[in-house]
Amino acid sequence: MKIAIATLLALALPLCAATFNVRDFGATGDGKTFDTAAIQKALDACKASGGTVEFPAGSYLSQPIKIYSKTTFQLDAGATLFASTNQADFMKTPGDWLTAKSGGDFVPFISGKDLTDVTFTGSGMIDGNGAVWWPEAEKARQKKSGYTLPRPNLVVIEHSTNLRFENLTLQNSPKFHLVPSDCDDVVISNVTFVAPERAPNTDAMDPSGHRYLITKCKVDVGDDNIAIKAGKKIPGREFQSEDFTITDCTFLHGHGMSIGSETVGGVRNVTVRNCTFENTENGIRIKSDIRRGGIVENLVCENITMKNVNPAITLTCVYQGTSAGDKQPGLAQASAVSGGNVPIFRNIRISNLTATCSKAAGLILGLPESCIANVVLENVKITAAKPFAISNAKGVKLKNVSVSVPKGEPFKLENAEVAGLPEK
Repeated sequence: MKIAIATLLALALPLCAATFNVRDFGATGDGKTFDTAAIQKALDACKASGGTVEFPAGSYLSQPIKIYSKTTFQLDAGATLFASTNQADFMKTPGDWLTAKSGGDFVPFISGKDLTDVTFTGSGMIDGNGAVWWPEAEKARQKKSGYTLPRPNLVVIEHSTNLRFENLTLQNSPKFHLVPSDCDDVVISNVTFVAPERAPNTDAMDPSGHRYLITKCKVDVGDDNIAIKAGKKIPGREFQSEDFTITDCTFLHGHGMSIGSETVGGVRNVTVRNCTFENTENGIRIKSDIRRGGIVENLVCENITMKNVNPAITLTCVYQGTSAGDKQPGLAQASAVSGGNVPIFRNIRISNLTATCSKAAGLILGLPESCIANVVLENVKITAAKPFAISNAKGVKLKNVSVSVPKGEPFKLENAEVAGLPEK
């Protein structure tokens, strides 16, 4: 892992004399009147010279807004920025939001593109008012398993460098909360993400790019706690996403610490350290399939504690949907097709992990044409209701690994090369 954590922690905007208080631009902060125009005027004024756009204590209701370079977006203690509850406010083209073809038909609540030196800070909150979006999304998912009804994301920053998100709460997004897309040199520190356990597709963080530090965050949402993405090949870059450090985070409800499911652009050099998981649907997970596959390599996870997760470890090249409860194919049936984007997972090390699992202990499921390779589990202790399944894998090494199940063998193997299995 070659990531300069000290350098990332030092990233911050230079001190700027200019402060643009949204109240001075006409914001009421009463939670009833739209403050969109006032907020955008403050952001536009800051654009010229850089500085701080400040939200004093109050409730600010807004339609979508845009942020610019060299801006500190500061929500003071007691300040909450609420997204409009009118779905039409987020549509690029007026119409029925339920007939939208993709997420691209919507604009995010807060967006920015091609930026440098941007900080979101303060002790306040950004609230997406997701409750007006989730019921229809859940209805659509019930009709078609795994379907994601298009909706806007809360904060999306694209193709930008030197970003910092700190000390805030992001909550109740219509869909994903924070999406730094193809961004470099990013710190996400002491941020709390909150959404109801059943709120559909409410990922906390979906980052892509290079040199990330995600630290001391508390995540309690309805989908992936973190999902590192690599959905496209970037010209001139071997890996779309690389050099991530995730440390000292607490994951509560959600679908775990994930890579994927989009891995076409490649992911490498990810370290997850000193994190706790409780009541998450997954723990550590790499997920992809032959439509979205690519190289994922050099994942290191260490000093991990899990309680009531399902399962503790999932490495699957045959991702079937958004839930650990989705039916997996028979182990021998997993097979790629000619011309697909075959996932390649390799060089994975998980150490000093303890977990209790209400269902399966874990799953390593490669493809006959692309076995998951070079996986080391060391000092791992899992208590589960069902065994750890390993299929289409080679170079798996178990060192001081204990998997306890009520009955039967702790490991279920098929076309798997595994060293260090416990003596029968």
